Amino acid sequence: MTNTRGSLSIQNVSLSYGKAEKRVLALDGISFEVRSNQFTVIVGPSGCGKSSLLYIAAGLLEASAGGVTASGRLVEAPGADRGMVFQSYTLFPWLTVRDNIGYGLRRKSMPAAEREAIVARYLDEVGLTAFAGHYPKQLSGGMMQRVAIARALANDPDILLMDEPFGALDSQTRHSMQKLLLRVWEQSQKTVAFVTHDIDEAILLGDRVIVMTARPGKVKADIEINIPRPRAPEIELESEFISLKRRILNELRGEIDEDH
Repeated sequence: MTNTRGSLSIQNVSLSYGKAEKRVLALDGISFEVRSNQFTVIVGPSGCGKSSLLYIAAGLLEASAGGVTASGRLVEAPGADRGMVFQSYTLFPWLTVRDNIGYGLRRKSMPAAEREAIVARYLDEVGLTAFAGHYPKQLSGGMMQRVAIARALANDPDILLMDEPFGALDSQTRHSMQKLLLRVWEQSQKTVAFVTHDIDEAILLGDRVIVMTARPGKVKADIEINIPRPRAPEIELESEFISLKRRILNELRGEIDEDH
C-alpha cells in the first residue's frame, strides 16, 4: 500500500463568488499533486486565486467544485496535519513568544515538560531563545514571522502551507528568513506549499514551481527546479538560475498583461 502521509492532492478545484450575473469565477479546475516532503511553490498574477487555493487546502475556505486531499484524507476543515503561516503577523498579542509557540501544544493538553522541551527546541531553531519572554509588540517583523513559523512547526504538521510569509519583509530580512526556512525544511522534511510573487524566491526555495494563469486561475505550467541543494542566495547569479527565471517570467508575462 502506498504511503500517502504528507501528500497533498488538488483535484479539479474551482471556486466562484457571488450569484447569477454577478458570479465571479476565481479558480477553474485546478489539479496538481504535491508529493510527500516536496517543496512546491505557487506563483501567478495578483488576483489569480493563489491564496484562495491555499485556504481551501487548509480547510479555511470551501471549494465550489472539486476537492483537496491531505495525506489521503479529504480536507473538510482545518486539522493538525496542516500548519498555516500567513503573510500578516497572526500572533496572539497577549501571549509571550514562548506561549505563542506552545499554544497549539497546550490545546492538545500535552504534558508541560514535553511541551516546554518542544518549545525550547523551536526557540533555538529560529534563534529566539533570548526573546522567549517578550511579547509580539516588542519584536521586529522578521522576528514575529519566525515565531509564526516556529508555532506552525511545533505542532508537527505533515504539511506546511505558507501564504507569502515573507512578502512584507525588507530584502535583508527576507533573505535571512529564506535561509532559515530552507535549513528547517531540510532537517524536518515537511511537505510545503508556498505562495509568492517573487520569482527569485520561488526558484531559491522550490523543488518545482506551479505557474497559474490570470483569473480564473488555472495551472499554466509546472516547472521542475533541478538546482542541487543546499542553495544560497548567490545562486541567483548563476546561468541555470537566470534561465529558469526567464522561463517563469515568460509564462507569466502574457498573464500579467491580460490581467491589466
